Amino acid sequence: MSEILVGMSGGIDSTVAAWLLKQQGHNVTGITMSIWKPDRPFHGDPNRDACFAPSEMHDISKTRDLCRKIGIQHIVLDISDEYERTVLKNFREEYLNGHTPNPCVWCNQKIKFGAMVDGARKAGLNFDFFATGHYARIEYRNGRYALMRGKDLSKDQSYFLYRLNQEQLGCTLFPLGNYTKTEIRKIDTELGFHPSDQTESQDFYSGPYSDLLDVQPAEGNIVDEAGRILGRHQGMWNYTIGQRKGLGVSAERPLYVIALNPERNEVVVGYEERTGNTMVTADQVNWVASPPQTGRLSGLDNSSGILSARIRSAGYPAPCSVNVLEDGRICASFERPVKSAACGQSLVIYDGDSVLCGGIIDSAK
Repeated sequence: MSEILVGMSGGIDSTVAAWLLKQQGHNVTGITMSIWKPDRPFHGDPNRDACFAPSEMHDISKTRDLCRKIGIQHIVLDISDEYERTVLKNFREEYLNGHTPNPCVWCNQKIKFGAMVDGARKAGLNFDFFATGHYARIEYRNGRYALMRGKDLSKDQSYFLYRLNQEQLGCTLFPLGNYTKTEIRKIDTELGFHPSDQTESQDFYSGPYSDLLDVQPAEGNIVDEAGRILGRHQGMWNYTIGQRKGLGVSAERPLYVIALNPERNEVVVGYEERTGNTMVTADQVNWVASPPQTGRLSGLDNSSGILSARIRSAGYPAPCSVNVLEDGRICASFERPVKSAACGQSLVIYDGDSVLCGGIIDSAK
């Protein structure tokens, strides 16, 4: 029997994760992080669910009630300052530089598995493991903790977790890793934790991103690759690479955002055939399944040397070969073009079901 701290949001996954651990005989404590400051400007829908939203107090109250049903203690930890210094600062800097950040990646490494766990220990909580409701697995292989894809590949969340280090992985549990989402929903419904038609938001923020960027509208041009002006925009940060809808310009065929130019405040658009990338590089690399390597990477789970990679959370890993450049960056060359790799997102390399390494995309062609 272990002392286990479970990160809880009030949703189905974290609730069932806590219940499963309690059923296994562990001493379980639920913890919820408070990251929203009441005086923060907000111009969105207050009733729309999101990770970062003014509805936080309602979610905390709901989580407290769920913990009471499970029969475990619940605590709340205010880490709003750390969240602003880390996640929101990175979010703002990346967007204003014409990149498309993934705040969930930074939140997992620095906040959920970082500041929240550290804060709980500093507050006097003693626990052996920290657990969450992520769909992923951890195995101990070749002297290192390996982050593995979850059994339910359609819900696998290893992409969001690739920046966890060996120390974090060594004291982490993912109770849902060997379950499917359908199985977890069934357990949740049978126990009456949530309505059977419960929906769960995957949104980061429930308002306009301009709230977080603290910027005024900045009118600029929407142009094609030749520099011809096709329309106007009110802020480059309102667009992401690969975006098709909401461009406000017309053409004989659908147009996509293919580049963002912060120096000229331009949004560059092109046809679908210009959205493919066969080579993607990334820096700020975190090595998971092995220590840092050099040269061409080869997997431990196959002899072909062909690995796979994801350039965004949606979809499945695509076959590729991977080389480590002299400056430590990783470069993935894809057999078939991947669509709209965006700087600021993550390139995550898989060796079979194991996460080998990953980094922040800094170029694509």
